[in-house]
Amino acid sequence: MSRRSGRSRGGPRGRFVGGLVGGLRTRLVVAFVVVALLSAVTSTALAYRDARTAVLQRTQNAAVDDLRERVTAVAADFDVPPDQRSLSRFAAKVSDGIGGRIVVARYQDLVAVSDSLADTEGRIGTGLRTAVRTGSEALFQRVTWRGEPYLVVGMPVTYADGDHRTSGLEVFSITDLRAERDDTAALLDSVRSGVVPVVLLAAVLALLAARTVLRPVRELGRATRELAAGDLGSRVAVTGHDELAELARTFNDTADALQASDAELREQEAKARRFVADVSHELRTPLAAMTMVATVLEEDADQLPPDAARAARTVGAETARLSRLVEDLMEISRFDAGAVRLNAAETDLAEAVRASLALRGWTDRVRTDLAEGVRARVDRRRVDVIVANLVGNALRHGAPPVTVTLRTSVAADGAWVTLEVADHGPGLPPGAGDRVFDRFYKADAARTRGAADDSGQGSGLGTAIALENARLHGGTIDAGAGPEGGAVFTLRLPLRRTDDRPTDDRPTDDRRTDDRPTGEDSE
Repeated sequence: MSRRSGRSRGGPRGRFVGGLVGGLRTRLVVAFVVVALLSAVTSTALAYRDARTAVLQRTQNAAVDDLRERVTAVAADFDVPPDQRSLSRFAAKVSDGIGGRIVVARYQDLVAVSDSLADTEGRIGTGLRTAVRTGSEALFQRVTWRGEPYLVVGMPVTYADGDHRTSGLEVFSITDLRAERDDTAALLDSVRSGVVPVVLLAAVLALLAARTVLRPVRELGRATRELAAGDLGSRVAVTGHDELAELARTFNDTADALQASDAELREQEAKARRFVADVSHELRTPLAAMTMVATVLEEDADQLPPDAARAARTVGAETARLSRLVEDLMEISRFDAGAVRLNAAETDLAEAVRASLALRGWTDRVRTDLAEGVRARVDRRRVDVIVANLVGNALRHGAPPVTVTLRTSVAADGAWVTLEVADHGPGLPPGAGDRVFDRFYKADAARTRGAADDSGQGSGLGTAIALENARLHGGTIDAGAGPEGGAVFTLRLPLRRTDDRPTDDRPTDDRRTDDRPTGEDSE
């Protein structure tokens, strides 16, 4: 089947931009990156929390154990109640035994600090002091003083007689936590720096996964576009047994069914066309004989009785009508078979229109407004067919005056010849404008055909033949309503042919041997 050259709406660039902005590839990459980023952030937060807790817990335990052991050792030789001097020596000994940390010893109103220059008031909170004074165990508290972290451990000193009575002596140690803070910050920085490689790796994996997933999707999209363009033989390769493979199989099965249906319809259509052409051809010989007999009867009708005369004229009119119908069917079959060709030549269109009207005796019945000197390369016989159909329809189904206007115009798509045929009748019924060029369509279905009236309704093929002839020239025909009522048919033909349809200046087998145009009794 031939491939049509139509492009899908938006074009490749539109599909590319749309794929970047909101395509499946973008969504997959974003999803992978977001998941990886959330995982990395969560892992970093958990690792930082656990590491910080472990470091602080180790430091706290060491500070409490060191203070408890040192106080127990030094307090064995300490006499209560102490004086300021002995209390200072006690604080200094305890500090020396725990690595030089600042130690504060309190006994009632006496306070001694291992480092006399250290400011301890802001680092030992009132709550911790109260808890140590009323308790019996070592307690600790983390504080921030002047923007720096510290660990303060406090414990009461009890008597060694086994009843755990407090002696009134309280000991506090102050541990600097800046080293631990720097360690956990360094750990956090190292974990944070690892987030970027993780995200990049996730993006790469997402691209690989998207490529694996989207390759069959792209192939399916390509095959779908080709199928929509008319290539019913387009198929996609089926690989694997997943959902995408099942989708590809379904597409191939659908395309097979569509191709089979199309082939069957084309075969039936070809048979129907051959049947119409064969029947029309076979009818020409008996119709010729009938026409001769009817002509003889009409010539002698005046010598016959009235009833016989009327019957003779009726037979003649109906025979002529049947002959035109057969000729129209043969013409349509030629268009369907693609057997028509243009005998194109430079033609004065105004002269051609006047000749067409004069040939049928319509010159006095039609008003003309024809621009002179309009020449185009057309098939004059086919232009005559178009004019005869459009003007004939206006005369039969419209009301006078019928006007024919010939003009030229220039548009973005080139120079055009416009032939407008307008009448002042009732116009086309609602919705008939889109169907008036359909074959065998008759706008006035209620009108009954007169048996012997040649002005009766025609075969319904004339406008279809006229449109086919216009398209053969690269033009078109539009139907609509006039500004003052009535129907308006507008023929548009290019001043110069722009398509690549071949032309043949030789007579073809579809040229008529008589002067009657094809489809003259249209609508």
